[in-house]
Amino acid sequence: MIDVQHLTKRYGERTVVDDVSFTVEEGEVLGLLGHNGAGKTTTVECVAGLRSPDAGTVRVLGVDPVARRDVARLGIGVQLQQSTLPDRMRVEEALRLFASFYPCPVPVADLLESLGLAEHRAKPYRVLSGGLKQRLSFALALVGAPRIAVLDELTTGLDPQARRDVWQQVRDVVRGRGVAVLLVTHFMEEAERLCDRAAILSAGRVVALDTPAGLVERAAGEQSLRFSPSAPLDPAVLRALPEVTSVTETAGTVHVAGRGELVHAVMSVLAREGVVARGLRIEQTTLDDAYLALTGGAQDDRADDRHDDREGVRS
Repeated sequence: MIDVQHLTKRYGERTVVDDVSFTVEEGEVLGLLGHNGAGKTTTVECVAGLRSPDAGTVRVLGVDPVARRDVARLGIGVQLQQSTLPDRMRVEEALRLFASFYPCPVPVADLLESLGLAEHRAKPYRVLSGGLKQRLSFALALVGAPRIAVLDELTTGLDPQARRDVWQQVRDVVRGRGVAVLLVTHFMEEAERLCDRAAILSAGRVVALDTPAGLVERAAGEQSLRFSPSAPLDPAVLRALPEVTSVTETAGTVHVAGRGELVHAVMSVLAREGVVARGLRIEQTTLDDAYLALTGGAQDDRADDRHDDREGVRS
């Protein structure tokens, strides 16, 4: 559905996307993760046909999205990080206008209801909150019944419940119609919940591409357990385990650190010793940890690659 090979994009002397390659299959959600200025937005704008690559190829539904905008326009739904509508245009009016551009659009009433916009249908754009504008932008991306959805910072500005509602809508779109989704996000929880695979960008390059679980495993550091033993426990029986790197005890709480199948190994020993781990707390590597490890934890100090670059806007 999407095939990007060795994509490179420069603005003057500055390379913002550097030899990026990935594919997105039918019904798959691929996440693009990275700092501001990492090249995420420029990448999705090249996929959407809004910018022309300086090198490499982009194919969407088998065609070049710049050379064949007629095909790409009908097959791709795009929700950009920054977008706007006329101040006086009403929510339902905007959806009906965009629906008129497509031969077989999604019923506007269905979108209004499923995205929680029905009660706001008559409101003009200028009075909408940031979260409602974001939901409307998402609805406009879906109204054409696209085969591909490009979603840039999908849930920015949404409250936790609205965010989960939108996540469910993405799942329904993917499962129900086999839509390929390219999702730009800086919410690691969003990536873990929605993405089949995720590509981490840093300084314009893909530094890792795997499932969220695979990224966590690749960057996995030590795990740790904290618990209060129900009976006296000799720390030596835990230190003897090959999975354990350290055991400390403070004010009756035991802290065990290690790698591999640490939890299974420790719990097996406790069961053998007849000890119950009260208040057990397990701390493991998260996608946040993996992201920081794989990018070095530093923010990209280049200028942001988005719409404020006049040279880039001209493609």
